[in-house]
Amino acid sequence: MSQQQRNLAEAESSPAAVPGETPPAYRPAQSDDDARSIAAAASGAGSGPARDQTEEKSGKKRRLQYPPAPEPLSVPVIDNHAHLDFRDGQIAVSVQQALEAARAVGVLGALCVGYDVASSEFSVTAAEEHPQLKAAVALHPNDAPVLAAQGGYDAAFARIAELARHDQVVAIGETGLDFYRTGEEGIAAQRRSFEDHIALAVERGLALQIHDRDAHAEVVQVLDAAPALPRAVVFHCFSGDAELARICNANGWYMSFAGTVTFKNAHALREALAVADPQLILVETDTPFLTPHPHRGQPNAPYLIPQTIRLMAEVRETGLDSLCQQVMLNTTQAYGSWT
Repeated sequence: MSQQQRNLAEAESSPAAVPGETPPAYRPAQSDDDARSIAAAASGAGSGPARDQTEEKSGKKRRLQYPPAPEPLSVPVIDNHAHLDFRDGQIAVSVQQALEAARAVGVLGALCVGYDVASSEFSVTAAEEHPQLKAAVALHPNDAPVLAAQGGYDAAFARIAELARHDQVVAIGETGLDFYRTGEEGIAAQRRSFEDHIALAVERGLALQIHDRDAHAEVVQVLDAAPALPRAVVFHCFSGDAELARICNANGWYMSFAGTVTFKNAHALREALAVADPQLILVETDTPFLTPHPHRGQPNAPYLIPQTIRLMAEVRETGLDSLCQQVMLNTTQAYGSWT
């Protein structure tokens, strides 16, 4: 039996989730024996960067405990965007453990997304080893200006293009524009990188995952000006208003909603969700970021998808099972079969 087959068999035999309790893999050790077993089980944990332990804007210390598991979904879905190499929380959790906890609540898999060469290589390797995963590869828009200034952009993008040939890669991303973290001096490099990634997705017949922060109009301009667009265009962690949602509707662009849609102040985002074409709606965690309310600021993980999609069903005034079924169909339309 191959490693991939063993991983799938383990995931399919996952114990039922206990709503209201944090999944065992995400609990800190209570004894030396616990610590040893956790360390052994987490041997496949990501080795990427660690998330800051303070809130981005307030600087307040974050709660590092993983939230309790929500009620499982009756109809399964896929997490459209997760960074499984990122480290967060009090303990390391392996990819296998993350997938088992997710499957126990009705989340059958995830798109493991790259943001630089190392994370893109991680995503491809993880997707090779775990049939519940697919991979996306790219250079993050905030990294593109830095690489360009250092003279390393061309080599890095060439490696992304090489990785994009792998069978488990279904999307180019995350790429796009970010005017929140990058100033005017880096916009030209961001735009060039975005255009390069669009062309690569078209060339390889892959979907495109867009990172759009404080750059809605400019992202639309780049897409409108492109000679050709990929098979599917996905706004990861959709952050626009109803106007942008209607633009996406008109162009057939997917909108992937994250835990941000559950935040108390997300009125415009919920208005966008309410008018979004149901055939263009996806759901994601952006693990380990954007944990849904009421656990905002704590570590996020794919097993928390049910929390977000339940709120989405309320906003849409539709049945939860019906929305999950539609989202799963949309996922396969955007990326192809998940098995």
